Amino acid sequence: MAPSPSRAQAGRAWIDESAARLARLGADPGDDGDLRQKKSLLVLIVALILPVSAVWGCLYLGFGSLAGITAFVYFAISLGSLVVFARTGSLRLLLVTQLLDILLSPTAGQMFVGGFLPSGGVALWAILAPLGALVFLEVRSAIRWFVAFVLVFLLTGVAGELFFPDADFPTWFPSTMLALNIVGAGAISFTLLASFAKQRNEALAALRMEQERAELLLMNILPRSIADRLKSDHQTIADHFDAASILFADVVDFTPFAQRLAPAAVVDVLDELFSHFDTLVERHGLEKIKTIGDAYMAAAGVPDPSSDHARRAALLALDMREAIATSAVGGGSGLELRIGINSGPLIAGVIGSKRFLYDLWGDAVNTASRMESHSTPGEIQITRATYELLKDEFDCRRRGTIEVKGKGQMETWYLVGPRSDAARASR
Repeated sequence: MAPSPSRAQAGRAWIDESAARLARLGADPGDDGDLRQKKSLLVLIVALILPVSAVWGCLYLGFGSLAGITAFVYFAISLGSLVVFARTGSLRLLLVTQLLDILLSPTAGQMFVGGFLPSGGVALWAILAPLGALVFLEVRSAIRWFVAFVLVFLLTGVAGELFFPDADFPTWFPSTMLALNIVGAGAISFTLLASFAKQRNEALAALRMEQERAELLLMNILPRSIADRLKSDHQTIADHFDAASILFADVVDFTPFAQRLAPAAVVDVLDELFSHFDTLVERHGLEKIKTIGDAYMAAAGVPDPSSDHARRAALLALDMREAIATSAVGGGSGLELRIGINSGPLIAGVIGSKRFLYDLWGDAVNTASRMESHSTPGEIQITRATYELLKDEFDCRRRGTIEVKGKGQMETWYLVGPRSDAARASR
């Protein structure tokens, strides 16, 4: 008759509760996850072997063999080590005690019974010593435990053959015990290695997840092509570009505006605005270089060269100006952008060893920065170099010649917007 569902559930609940109590044995709040897993696994293995050793001891003593005494010696030492472990929480003490106990007790039983065959393979349990060392210790230590197993196994087996008479067992007993010892030792070994494999797979999965997060973070910091190069090549990344367009944008009078807000509100405003700019940068195929306070820097034609770099920068600038004018952040508070664009050759590369930064250098970059700082609120100021690349496709209003810090007199234009199809056809 099958057990009732309530009894089966009660039995499972009792098993789960017992396993949970065993897992908490010797636990310390300061233990990390790895140490906590090792403690619970070792206690579980010891708890599984304890009843087996008691049964083995009764069987051998029932037939008048001294091997039963070694089984109960193992039982007493294991139980005592668990009591000490519950008080001290010392994993190393419990581990060494268990490894020595499982190595010496079964092999001693093999010797007292009369050697390899009469013992029914009881010494196979000693293989748990090097396997346990492999799971809980370094590989080098596990090798030493395996060598010790081989030596002890052979010495006790030969000593049993030479110095101890064969135990007076029925003819069926050695073969039956051989089967039970193989099954029992194999089951415990499989449990040990399965738990180890499970922990290893979980660790590898966690490692892969962390690696993916690290790669995603790297992709958010650096351009994808630069990040790929950085992962595969540790040499300095520095590239020269013959033609690119650099855009600088600055929020006009943001400092007095921010003084009226709480710090969290200031960060929220910039985060919302610059996140919108990030979307526009990706849409138009530019590369965000960095933000400096309330200033935003992007470039077209780097790190992947493009023949229409000036056009991309112009479309981004127009969309950025439109975004701050119509957004809840800018439109409601009257914020405006001052934008500058310049085109020309530059150098790009990665600097830093801890916090990577993909940055740009050259006269073209400095001039683009000057275009922004000398521009007018709400306007997009461009140099002659950029104007020559945009004049057939965009309407530009000549500003005239202005004095630019570090550059002297420069002729500049304001970018108005794209030309209509008819206007471009007439030109």
